[in-house]
Formats: sequence, C-alpha cells, structure tokens
Amino acid sequence: MSEEIWDPGLQSERTRLAWVRTAVALSSGGLGAMGLSARHALPLAVVVTFVPAALCGAALLLRTRTRFRRVQEALHGGRPVDAGLDALFAWLGTLSVAAGALAFVLALA
Repeated sequence: MSEEIWDPGLQSERTRLAWVRTAVALSSGGLGAMGLSARHALPLAVVVTFVPAALCGAALLLRTRTRFRRVQEALHGGRPVDAGLDALFAWLGTLSVAAGALAFVLALA
C-alpha cells in the first residue's frame, strides 16, 4: 500500500499564507528599520544593512504565485516539494535583520 502525499485539506494554502506573512514581515521590517536608522542619523552602513531584508521580502512576495503553483503540482504529482531558493531568500533576509539590529544597537551605544 503506497502512502498518499496529497491531503485534500488546506495545508498548502496555509503554507502559502505563511510565506506571504514572512515576505511582508521581511520587506516592511527592512523598510521600517531603514527609516528608523535614518531618523536617528545613524551611519549609512547601519541603514544599508537592512536593504537585503527588504529586497528578500519583496522577492519572496513576487514569487508567491509561482511557488504555490509548483507546490500544488508537486503534491498532486507525488513529487517532493523543493523550496530551496525561497528558503535561501528567507534565510538571507532574516540574517540581514539580525546583522542590522546588531549594527543598530552598537551604533546607539
């Protein structure tokens, strides 16, 4: 008896919404942190550390439709889901936020 990968529930839709939330958090968080850093007149190097977060979030948001379509096709076709590039964007954006937060705190200290 083979295991069925596809479940008729809404798991893929919830996953899509989670990716959208991640993308929006990265892009808006990156833009907000850049604005906050600029308002505090911190060095340009601190402001720029948040740029990759905003760009990664924007890239994830733009890729939402294709990612969802790929996931649906993989699940219906019984193939494994590959989110490598999207996971890399999310990881780089998160790393950028962490580095920017550290630079922000050190610049204010």
